Amino acid sequence: MTNSDQPTLLPKQAYSADLETVPVIYTRFLPPVPMSWIERAMAAIVAMGCLGVLCIAAWLQPNQVGFGTHRQLGLAACAFKIRTGLPCPSCGYTTAFTYFAHGNFIASFYTQPMGALLALVSAVAVWIGFYIAFTGRPVHRLFGLLSSRYYLMPILFFALVSWGWKIFLTRTGHDGW
Repeated sequence: MTNSDQPTLLPKQAYSADLETVPVIYTRFLPPVPMSWIERAMAAIVAMGCLGVLCIAAWLQPNQVGFGTHRQLGLAACAFKIRTGLPCPSCGYTTAFTYFAHGNFIASFYTQPMGALLALVSAVAVWIGFYIAFTGRPVHRLFGLLSSRYYLMPILFFALVSWGWKIFLTRTGHDGW
């Protein structure tokens, strides 16, 4: 076959021939829609709220007993623990947040695993919230691609296991760090 036998492609035809070789999954038809100023403001509010919680946790001193750090904020003692002798499902969350904010991640997880997970989620929410607020890119919409059945039940199960862990620590006298 000689050069004269091959069809010559015009620039537009060459461009369309290249597009056909690119898989559809890698092509974008429209640019991402930037978020409205209200959505960006909400993202900033969420980020500032999470940052505020982490700053308060950094200001507190973790209670060495493993729970009761919230008493430094002027809150009452846990009525559930007083009445039953067992820790409530959220017992140790403030202490776990405080350890997390102080950089002691192992103590945070040991004290209350679900509290450590929530502290980590709060720290990530600060960064994502400010990223959304400043850039307007809809990062959080990626969660819409994942059905809640894939993460809701495991999170609830982890919360129950964490409560069981806290009860075990309290009953065996190993609570605290």
